[in-house]
Amino acid sequence: MNDLDALAFASLFKEAHEKCFGHPLTVSLTETESKLFSNQILEHTGLVIGTKSIKNYSSYISNPREKPENPSIATLDTFARYVLNAPYTDEIQRKNKEAHYPYWFQYKNQFRQPGKKMVTKKFLLISGVVLGVLILVVLVVLLYPFQIPKQENFSDNFHSLNENALIKRNWFVNSKDERYWNRRDEYPGYLTLFTLRGDNWPDSSSVPVIKNLLVRKLHADCFTAEAHFKEFFPRQNWQQAGILIMEDTNFIGKSLRLSIMYNDFYGGFPKSREIIIQAITSLGRNFDKPEEIAHQIIFTVDSANESLVAMNLQNSALRIQKTEKQFKLLYANGSMANSAFKELVTREFDMKPKYIGLFALKGFVDSSENIPTRVKFFSLNSNPCER
Repeated sequence: MNDLDALAFASLFKEAHEKCFGHPLTVSLTETESKLFSNQILEHTGLVIGTKSIKNYSSYISNPREKPENPSIATLDTFARYVLNAPYTDEIQRKNKEAHYPYWFQYKNQFRQPGKKMVTKKFLLISGVVLGVLILVVLVVLLYPFQIPKQENFSDNFHSLNENALIKRNWFVNSKDERYWNRRDEYPGYLTLFTLRGDNWPDSSSVPVIKNLLVRKLHADCFTAEAHFKEFFPRQNWQQAGILIMEDTNFIGKSLRLSIMYNDFYGGFPKSREIIIQAITSLGRNFDKPEEIAHQIIFTVDSANESLVAMNLQNSALRIQKTEKQFKLLYANGSMANSAFKELVTREFDMKPKYIGLFALKGFVDSSENIPTRVKFFSLNSNPCER
C-alpha cells in the first residue's frame, strides 16, 4: 500500500472499530472481539471480513511496528461500506453492480488534495498537531468561561420504517435477524419488534446479544428518554421489552436496562404468574453478575383476571431520567394512553452511556414464543445537569 492508502486504511479501521465497540482502538483486538467485529460488519453490509484478518489489522494499526498489512481493495470497500452506512448487499450483487468499489474510493478521497503532491505521514502528523493546537486555542477563547451543554431533542412515532428513513433519523439496527426485522411494519403506525432469543444479561454459556436492537447514539450528558408500547402482554419467561442504555453496542462496558416483562420463576417454590417492571445494571464483560435494582410487580395473573390485565396493558410506557450519575426510572400503564408515570427507583450508577436502544427479548430460552412488541412512540430530550 502507498502512504495515502495506508493512512486512509488506518483511519477507516479506527472509525469502523469505534462504530462497532463505542470507544477508540487502543490495543490489539482479542479473538472474541474480532469475531464480534466481523459479525457486525456482516450484519450491516452483507459482506464478510475474516476474524483472523481483523485481528491482524488491529495489531498492525495499534502498533505500527508490527508486520505491515495489505488488505485487498474489496476488504477496504467493505470497511468503507460499514462506516458509510451503505445499503445491504452480497458479493454477487457487488460484483455485478459495484465492482469498481466506490465506497473505498469515496472514503479515500477525503485524504487526497487535488492538484497537489501527496504529503508524507510525518508532514500530515505535524500539520495535524499544529492545526489541533490552533483550533483548541480558538475554542478556549470563544467558549471560556461558558460551558455549552450537548443538546438532544428527538421524537419518533415510527410512521416511516424503511431502512433509509430510519438511517436518516439516526437509527441503526444491531444484530439483525432478517426474518423478523422484515416484519417491523406488520402493524401500520407502530414499530414491531419480537421477543427473540437473546439477552444482555451476562452468561458464561452464551455470548450477550439482542437481536434487532434498534439503536441511536447518545450525545447529551443528562437526558430524559421515554418509550410507549401498545398492548404488550408477555405470558412466558422471560418475554420482555423496554429501553437499554449502553457504553457500547457489544455489551463490553456498562449498561442499564428497564423493561416490562413476565415472571413465574421462583427456584422451585410455588409459582405465581406476574407482570413486572424490572431494572438491571451490568458492569460489563468482566463481571458475571448484574444487579437487579428494581423488581416491581404490577399484576399477578390468573385465569379469572387475564382480560382485566390485558385491558390495563393496552398502553404502557417507560421513562429514564439521567442527571449526572443519578438515574430516575419510571413506568406507566393503563387502558388510557395518558396514564400517569409512577416512580420505580432512583439510583446512583457511574456510567457514561453513549448509545440508547429499544429492544424485545426472551432470554436464552427456546420454550417461550417470539411474540410481537408494538412501539408507538420514542423521545429523547436533553436535561440540565444540575440537580
